[in-house]
Amino acid sequence: MKFETLMSYEKIILIILSLLLLASCAIRKNNNMPAYKNIRRPAVAGTFYPGEASRLNFNVKKYLEDAASSPVKTASEGNAFKNVRAIMVPHAGYDYSGPVAAYGFRSWQGKKAGTVVIIGNSHQAYFTGVAIDANDAWETPLGLLEVDKELAEKLARVDPMIKINSDAHKNEHSLEVQLPFLQVALEKGFKILPILFGNTRDKDDYKKLAKTLADNLGDNDLAVISSDMSHYPSYADANQIDPGTLEKVASLDVSGLERHINEVESKRIANEDTLLCGIDAVKTGMELAKLKGWKANEVKYANSGDAEIGDKEKVVGYGVVVFTAGKKDGEAELEKKSTAVAEQGNNGFSDEQKNELLRVARETVENYVKNRKVPEFKVGDEKLNQKMGAFVTLNINDSLRGCIGQILPTNKPLWQVVRDMAVEACSGDPRFNPVSASELSELEYEISVLSVSEKINDWRKIELGKHGVIVSDGINSGVFLPQVATETGWSLEEFLAHLCSEKAGLASSCYKSPDVELKVFTATIIKE
Repeated sequence: MKFETLMSYEKIILIILSLLLLASCAIRKNNNMPAYKNIRRPAVAGTFYPGEASRLNFNVKKYLEDAASSPVKTASEGNAFKNVRAIMVPHAGYDYSGPVAAYGFRSWQGKKAGTVVIIGNSHQAYFTGVAIDANDAWETPLGLLEVDKELAEKLARVDPMIKINSDAHKNEHSLEVQLPFLQVALEKGFKILPILFGNTRDKDDYKKLAKTLADNLGDNDLAVISSDMSHYPSYADANQIDPGTLEKVASLDVSGLERHINEVESKRIANEDTLLCGIDAVKTGMELAKLKGWKANEVKYANSGDAEIGDKEKVVGYGVVVFTAGKKDGEAELEKKSTAVAEQGNNGFSDEQKNELLRVARETVENYVKNRKVPEFKVGDEKLNQKMGAFVTLNINDSLRGCIGQILPTNKPLWQVVRDMAVEACSGDPRFNPVSASELSELEYEISVLSVSEKINDWRKIELGKHGVIVSDGINSGVFLPQVATETGWSLEEFLAHLCSEKAGLASSCYKSPDVELKVFTATIIKE
């Protein structure tokens, strides 16, 4: 081959490489992708969770959807998952613990966050104190997550036991497995701060870290506490041990948790190795919650023996606890005012009328669950025979158990609408299994009587806590009752975005479109 021909080939190759480099730079510029110098690459992709992006994204979304359609152990959609600031979730392989972890991350779906602090105990590296990662970003098959290096440096300046130590994080799985859930659940744009406890530390290190976090986390920052529970006892033993552990965590009683662990360990249960592999992370979460005035609820438990591929002879336990913030200054008073306004929506009901509607709902559910028969009632009250829409909500220990309603008035009187919706709430809500006879004594009843809906032409006219909203575009429609805004603490934009995407199956910004119809209504809330 001639020298000139070789030179031509070399020039062509150089031109192609240059074009590829320019294209790469253009793509990075167009997508506003920062140029990260130090990236922590995945250590367990392809083993603990799928290494292929589309499969990983599908699996995580499926876990979240399944969790969202299932009842939780305690607390309601409006309480357990309102203003969740921290979650305790497991960190095993997704085939085992993924469906359980989703019960924690479901509370953050669609939420916008600032920085998510992820705390665990080291399983791989040996070091003293607390190690904060200071890479520029962490990578998963779903993309890159920026590390909040400013916060990392701020925390490290507070106490010498908190050190910048990225080496401790290189092979650790307990924090990495939480990232794909965060990437799917949260809105893009948040940062992360990975924190690991070492194998030797002072007994009060968790208190120091909790205090440092309490002093430095903002209102939009979140925390993930990463820990599995019982390691390697039998399925039956784990189901005896772990619920007690979860109860202690939810009580925020660190001393009680430590006593519980010592008591269980003193029994020398076969193969029981540890009750919480992330014990310091868990205690940090508990202490942080106490410092911030948060409440805790246990919402899910299972173990590896419950998985399709699980072995019941030796199991690992998985539990979820959510930590929720209380109302900010003025929110309690605003809630009272909003409820008062909403209760005026249909000019109010007398105590006798309210009790009659509750009686109809309760007796209907009890008869239908026990006998599969819908009872008849003789209701002579004039107002209860008016044509109105209504929702019937069933709760157990403040946990949502069923909610079905009829928005628009029909030719049926109000009491009959309540009766029919009571049947649907106990047997036809697709999110839950039908109510069983054993649950009847625990049911709490709530009835929302709706005013006639009115069309509005500007979404900014909607008043949170006063207005329920119906959004519709062709065959797609969805509705939120007025109390949803009060229970969730959402802003107006968040309220409408969730309504569009979760209830109507439309784009989250659909409420801004002139082609989408918005209607508002008020509700009288009748509770036992």
